[in-house]
Amino acid sequence: MSQLQMGFRTLYHDFLALLFPEDCRACGGELALGEEVICSHCRIKLPYTHFHLSPTHNALHEVFWGRVPLQLAVAYLKFQEKGRVQRLLHQLKYRGQEEVGELLGRWFGAQLKEQPEFHSIDVVVPVPLHKSKLRQRGYNQVTGFAQALGQHLEVPLAADVLLKNQASSSQTRKNRQARWEAMQHLYGIQQPWAVEGKHVLLVDDVITTGATIEACAELLLRHGARAVSVASMAYTL
Repeated sequence: MSQLQMGFRTLYHDFLALLFPEDCRACGGELALGEEVICSHCRIKLPYTHFHLSPTHNALHEVFWGRVPLQLAVAYLKFQEKGRVQRLLHQLKYRGQEEVGELLGRWFGAQLKEQPEFHSIDVVVPVPLHKSKLRQRGYNQVTGFAQALGQHLEVPLAADVLLKNQASSSQTRKNRQARWEAMQHLYGIQQPWAVEGKHVLLVDDVITTGATIEACAELLLRHGARAVSVASMAYTL
């Protein structure tokens, strides 16, 4: 595409934005020209964890101590009920707003790229959805985020390595032990060669007790992954 064509395309999109302004997915206010998905005010006000600055020793990494050996553990945002992050994730998971995950992945990926600890990542693996949920929703809400991280880290996305063997009921009201027991046979692996001898970045949307991550990380390590690290959009503190 020539620069002239790109210029016309930009003007066209700006014109459409004037006629049909989009709403910020975090606060619902109108996006200004040049803003994408999340307004500048909300971007400033998002509750960032800054875990990437200390990926081997932070509150999220401590959750897994004595449970599963993770090399790095980071989350981009702090999850707060009725806050901006909850609204963003609701838009992503239930309103078809896949661009939310993609944008957060681009922002977070740019930060991870600057951290030397993440230069050893070989492949990005998203936590899977069960096929019935995937058909219902039409997409895995984690994939866009994971793909954007992989692009910044310049490593491939292996979206089909893990599979979810059965649909599960909501885990939000279960305690840690109940979640751990429910997860033990919930996940499987179908492409072990894609992770053998590699440093895997396991990606999820929200981490609460860590039961899902623990089950998936153990599975990856058991099938030959050299190391497993974790990145998520949000973490419930």
